[in-house]
Amino acid sequence: MSTNHMNRDEKLWLETPLMLQPSQSFKYRGISHFAQHALRMHGQGVHLIIASSGNAGIAAACVAKVLKLRCTIYLPHGVSQPTIELMRREGAEVVVTEGAYYSQALQCAKAAVEAEPKAVMVPGYDDPILWEGHASMVHEMQRQLLDGIKPDAIFCSLGGGGLAGGIIEGCKAVGWDDVPLVGVETHGSNCFYQSLSLNEGPFVGEVASRAISEGTRAERNVEHDVHIAHLSSLPSKATSLGASSPSAAIVKKALERKGGIRSVCIPDEMAMQAAINFAEDHKTLVELACSATIAPAYKPSVFRKFVPESASGANSVNVILVLCGGFKVSLADMEEYRRVVAADVAAGGDWVVAYNGDTFAASKV
Repeated sequence: MSTNHMNRDEKLWLETPLMLQPSQSFKYRGISHFAQHALRMHGQGVHLIIASSGNAGIAAACVAKVLKLRCTIYLPHGVSQPTIELMRREGAEVVVTEGAYYSQALQCAKAAVEAEPKAVMVPGYDDPILWEGHASMVHEMQRQLLDGIKPDAIFCSLGGGGLAGGIIEGCKAVGWDDVPLVGVETHGSNCFYQSLSLNEGPFVGEVASRAISEGTRAERNVEHDVHIAHLSSLPSKATSLGASSPSAAIVKKALERKGGIRSVCIPDEMAMQAAINFAEDHKTLVELACSATIAPAYKPSVFRKFVPESASGANSVNVILVLCGGFKVSLADMEEYRRVVAADVAAGGDWVVAYNGDTFAASKV
């Protein structure tokens, strides 16, 4: 980000928050906003039920504890024991379902809500109240940027689309609808990218000529008049991006916004490399869903594909990289990332990055 002129007597340190988001991810914003709405509508006896693969469930457990509400979390099989233990420490009831995917846990959660009059389904990513809560981060961005600067682009990770929905709604509210949104996913967990490819919009080529991954099912959403991709498998290790299909409403919003959508897919190994670099630079561990967002910033030639130099020829641009946070990362994970990336670099070749229907090579070093 470019440097602004400052008064000599102005403090140079940043104000440190007393606490990061209680659940360690952005999801606490929208889910706490939704839970407060549910409490106002249904009273103290409301039972919060949510399906999650991790971070959304943790957020629901944390806010339920604050609001003194009952909370039940339905998880797909395979969620780590530390994640489950954290949810239970926060007072939530946890049900591990037999299915391996979020969509299967969601079906179980929906059945539980239908069977209980006081139960409310807490959305993981597809609800206007949720997006309204996530949009709070854009208002904070605007307040914190100096001299009324408007960013040249906002980068975020894409999964089901909840974070993107909050950013899109927030940008509308603060007059940033023309700011480009760069959404990053990983190969193997890219339902949003493949859904965009099924529709008229920014992708290259005719819709009929665009290929989707083997086993992926295309479906037209009548309510929002867009086509949505349903992935049959999610082989990426970025499990927090592991929605098998995105919010149709957010796909529609992304396609129609003035600033457009620059949709990107990168290999897991590129996200792992970024996580390692970020840990070394900032002494902070982040999930792969988070490091995918910052991966282009570590490779200038890749970054410039999405955010070209300004027309004035300025050497710098102002961008915001949304670090979405997340609980699902450890020192052991980072050591595994080092091994995987080292082996992949030693194998030679380049990484393949997909961008709005086209591909290009990115250096591994």
